[in-house]
Amino acid sequence: MESNFAVLAEPNRRAMLNLLATSERSVGDLERELQMPQPAVSKHLRVLREAGFVESRVDAQRRVYRLLPEPLMELDSWLDPFRRYWSAHVDALERHLDRLERRPKRSNRRTSTKGRKR
Repeated sequence: MESNFAVLAEPNRRAMLNLLATSERSVGDLERELQMPQPAVSKHLRVLREAGFVESRVDAQRRVYRLLPEPLMELDSWLDPFRRYWSAHVDALERHLDRLERRPKRSNRRTSTKGRKR
């Protein structure tokens, strides 16, 4: 079984999760939205289902998928310390840029030497 990061590393799977984050979708809906052939969509959905990111239900003749939040919440928890690290650095950058904006602007023009005695 692939790790959650390996599952999410594939761009088509991330695109599917983005679509499923807004609403349930059938395989046919995902095919149309992503302009992918049905076998490719089904393959990616199988990987997402086995990793616990989505679940499916049968609705008449079609299979409908929905997003399961738990694996994403686990990833979010794992990323939290890194988010705090980056937040502190981004805050420091913002303070630095604010200080630079408050400084008086210096002229980049050089003083002409014409008419000066050497």
